[in-house]
Amino acid sequence: VQLQESGPGLVKPSQTLSLTCTVSGGSITTNNYYWSWIRQPPGKGLEWIGYIAYSGSTYYSPSLKSRTSISRDTSNNQFSLQLKSVTPEDTAVYYCARSPLLSTTATSEEYDYWGQGTQVTVSS
Repeated sequence: VQLQESGPGLVKPSQTLSLTCTVSGGSITTNNYYWSWIRQPPGKGLEWIGYIAYSGSTYYSPSLKSRTSISRDTSNNQFSLQLKSVTPEDTAVYYCARSPLLSTTATSEEYDYWGQGTQVTVSS
């Protein structure tokens, strides 16, 4: 299974950050897998953002819930992140990852496949 993040590397403050994760070698609708977005701000640890489950259900970090939306395109085997009203504090490397169990943390051992990560900088 391979995951690949794509999207703009620079976003202006107050705009919406949009990223897509393209999955190959496995279907995002396969039972009991959860597809997450995780980020790492510079000099800080990993932060879990949210997931979309194999069923299409979603769950978000309470701290980001009001600004976050995760959706999927099953025909292209992709899932996407939208983060609204970004500030420079949203600057981070953003990862997509798969977990075989429901996970709402960024504990790396809970994920079996990761994308390589993509740098997103929020700046005017």
